[in-house]
Amino acid sequence: MAKIIECIPNISEGRRLDVVERIVDEVRKVPGVVLLDYSSNADHNRSVITFCGEPEGVLEAAWRLISKAAELIDLDVHQGEHPRMGATDVMPFVPVRDVSMEECVELAKQLGERVGRELNIPVYLYEKAATRPERRNLADVRRGQYEGLKESIKTPERSPDYGPSEIGKAGAIAIGARPPLVAFNVNLGTTNLEIAKAIARGIRGSSGGFVNVKALGVDLSEQGMVQISMNMVDTQGTPLYRALEFIKTEAKHYGVPVVGSEIVGLVPLQAMLDAAAYYLKLHGFSGEQVLEKRIFGF
Repeated sequence: MAKIIECIPNISEGRRLDVVERIVDEVRKVPGVVLLDYSSNADHNRSVITFCGEPEGVLEAAWRLISKAAELIDLDVHQGEHPRMGATDVMPFVPVRDVSMEECVELAKQLGERVGRELNIPVYLYEKAATRPERRNLADVRRGQYEGLKESIKTPERSPDYGPSEIGKAGAIAIGARPPLVAFNVNLGTTNLEIAKAIARGIRGSSGGFVNVKALGVDLSEQGMVQISMNMVDTQGTPLYRALEFIKTEAKHYGVPVVGSEIVGLVPLQAMLDAAAYYLKLHGFSGEQVLEKRIFGF
C-alpha cells in the first residue's frame, strides 16, 4: 500500500476568492496529490485547504502553496477575526496510512528549512515537531499575532527554528505534525462577544475545560451573531456532541440560543456516527450497520 499523508494548511485569505483559487491551484498542479476540500470564511478572513498523497508529493504541494501565498497575501493589510501570524499561517502534516508520526515530523523539518532558507520566512515548528515544550501549543506559538511578532521575534525566546529573526509582509508560519483534529464552530443568537468569550474560556482545556478542546470567541458581526470557534484535537476523547451540549447549557445560562454549527474542512466518519448515535439515543449501534461502509469497506 502507498503511504498517505494529509496536509491541512490555513491561509490568511477568505475574502478575495480569486486569490484563494490561485493558491489552491498550486496544489492541483502536483501529480499524485489529491485536493480533498477547501473552504473560506469572510469574517475570519481565512481559508482551510485539505489535500493528501504520498510524502514526496505532499511536501512539494505544501512548498508551492506557501510560495504562492507569500506572493499574493500581504499581512500589513490583512484583517480578520481569526488569530494569524502568516500568509500561510499553519501547515500541519497528519499521518493517514502506513506513515508514522516521526515521518511527518521529518517532513515538517524539511519543509521548514526550505521555507526559511529560500523564502526568508520565519518558521516555528509546533505540536509533535516542536523543538521546545512551550512551542507545542499553536496558540503559544502565535501569541501576539503578526503585529506583535514584529518586535518579539527579535528576542531569544521567540527566535524562529528556521529563517530570519525579522518578519516581512508574508509574516511567519507554524509547520508541524499532529494527529487528526476537527474544526468545529458553534454559532450563538446574540451579538454579545463577551458571552462567546466566556463560554470559550469555560470549554477550552487551557482554562480548565475539556483537555481536547481549543476555543475562542469570534465576532460574526456581518451575520448578526457570535461564534465559539473550536479545534477538537481528539474527538474520541471529547466527542463533538459533548462540546455542543456544554455550549448549549452555558448559552442557556446567558439567555441566548445556539442557532447553528459548522465543521470546517473534513471530519472522521466515526465522529459523525458517534454524534448520530447520541442524539438518536441508539442502543448497541455499530458502524458496521452503515450501508455504505458495508458496501465500500471504508
